[in-house]
Amino acid sequence: MVFAVYKFNESAFKHGIEQDDIRRAFVHPLFDGLIEGHDNKFLLTGFDTHGNMLEIMYNLVDEHTVYVFHAMRCRKAFRGLRN
Repeated sequence: MVFAVYKFNESAFKHGIEQDDIRRAFVHPLFDGLIEGHDNKFLLTGFDTHGNMLEIMYNLVDEHTVYVFHAMRCRKAFRGLRN
């Protein structure tokens, strides 16, 4: 899902993933869903601008805005997830 506004916590960049790569993963997600046991914590997997699979965790701020707090190369545990 593409959002109009992306807000980022510093922690989203601690693994070296850049804003453009995070936004790219949102354009064509492989998986995007609510994390079980949480009201507003989502997991998205998708590819960055270089073809690397990413895992991204975010909160919905409103229908147009997301707050990304985690981004890294996708771990094996999430690679098989699909919507």
